[in-house]
Amino acid sequence: MNRRKVIIMGAAGRDFHNFNVYFRPRPEYRVTAFTAAQIPDIAGRTYPKELAGLQYPKGIPIYAESELPRLLEEGMAEEVVFAYSDIPHMDVMHKASLVLSLGADFILMGPEHTMLKAKVPVVSIGAVRTGAGKSQTTRKIATLLKNMGKKVVAIRHPMPYGNLLDQVCQRYETPEDLDRYHCTIEEREEYLPHIERGIIVYAGVDYGEILKQAQREADVILWDGGNNDFPFYKPDFHVVVVDPHRPGHEISYHPGETNLRMADCVIINKIDSAKPENIEIVLKHVEELNPKATIIKASSPITADKPELLKGRKVLAIEDGPTVTHGDMGYGAAYLIAKKLGGILIDPKPYAVGSIAETYKKYPHLQHVLPAMGYSEKQIDELRKTIEKAPCDVVANGTPADIASLMKLSKPSVRITYELDENVDSILENLLKRVLKSKR
Repeated sequence: MNRRKVIIMGAAGRDFHNFNVYFRPRPEYRVTAFTAAQIPDIAGRTYPKELAGLQYPKGIPIYAESELPRLLEEGMAEEVVFAYSDIPHMDVMHKASLVLSLGADFILMGPEHTMLKAKVPVVSIGAVRTGAGKSQTTRKIATLLKNMGKKVVAIRHPMPYGNLLDQVCQRYETPEDLDRYHCTIEEREEYLPHIERGIIVYAGVDYGEILKQAQREADVILWDGGNNDFPFYKPDFHVVVVDPHRPGHEISYHPGETNLRMADCVIINKIDSAKPENIEIVLKHVEELNPKATIIKASSPITADKPELLKGRKVLAIEDGPTVTHGDMGYGAAYLIAKKLGGILIDPKPYAVGSIAETYKKYPHLQHVLPAMGYSEKQIDELRKTIEKAPCDVVANGTPADIASLMKLSKPSVRITYELDENVDSILENLLKRVLKSKR
């Protein structure tokens, strides 16, 4: 058979999923390579033969995205599939133009060919940008479902940054599981808050296998989306979070706009800290693009476990990595509450070491915050050294991961948390009850 050659552009997430559900079972295609972006240390690996299937006895190589022109010039693909998220529409088309100029087709795969169907109800949470507030929204919905007497299992968008064979299907029930699977800081940020609330979490590489196992113990599956990607499973109720701190991004980022147009419910988050005129801009876009969606305005109040340590002290604000790097926020919960409580925010940039210093070069918009980068033991140690070098009195930890438990710090740490607060009570609860009743 003359198989059609394909390269999949990704970031160790949707790229693997699209391959598993669509390309792996189709002998008419041959995926010659993955390319990797956004996440450090992904390129140079191989998608293992054990996961790739019998048609790939050597596995599939993973190259840096910068290698794509060379790969196309060498004839390695007739089609290039774009399969990662949180990227401006303009940048997607620049990449498309490059691919087309080198003779290949540029493909975007949609829900019809990539969503799997569950045997139990699926409630999915997505967003228009990284850092819009998916995590607290997911926690809120999980609590509402548990209060209805439902056994909730969360399935998290993939973050397979380690040994892919060890990460095919991971189940997290206790904090010890985070150590057992050698989780990165980003993984801990997403899994630990669920575990602390008694929610079992699944994640990994093969989301068909994950679904088989998760639905055996779930009354409801909660799809906990990553970045601004749309779900891997066909949702019965799709909630999408928009962020008035970045007005206009809801219509200018891929695939966030897709999420917005698909939503059954749109939550305009952070209205307690956003400018009223920005809330109105976002509301206008939501009503124009998805007039059928239920719109909820919500706050995300921020709290500190030891607020007295922040007032008048020199504060190092540590924030969720993806939110302040490729999410373009530049600040987060730690920065906001430290400023509100009278802390003196220091600039950690001059004290950054190793890959943390490189992160500041890659994302020059970062000021007065330290992104919680920790994709390897080496990078976690570089993060620790940066914290220790910074001339601060106290560390404000704005990431859901417990940084203090991962490294020994000589400085006191304040844990910052934030939860979703509906402006009008019970709207989400009533919507969820209606969906579950219709499914029954």
